[in-house]
Amino acid sequence: MPVYNKLVRDFIPEIIEQDGKICVTYVLNESAYIAEVNRKMHEELAEYEEANTAEESVEELADLLELVYAAAQHHGVTIEELETARKEKAEKCGGFTERIYLVEVQDD
Repeated sequence: MPVYNKLVRDFIPEIIEQDGKICVTYVLNESAYIAEVNRKMHEELAEYEEANTAEESVEELADLLELVYAAAQHHGVTIEELETARKEKAEKCGGFTERIYLVEVQDD
């Protein structure tokens, strides 16, 4: 019997049970939840870095985005507010499309 001990998407227990299996779950309290969201972000980022195809990469990016939305909600921010903050930061500091790699800054 595999032991997972990790945060899963909401429908995973139902999907497991539809496959004729029994799973043991519980609902995390708020502090444990955000800790698991953070841990899951690291897991999904590692899976993104290991992806071999564009399709796999997009799948992992979708998982990361879902976790970012969960973290935003935990902090009381809507997806729209998060997008506004992203746009404001992009307007102020730019995005990452220019591929600029900063080597150093020389102080006088």
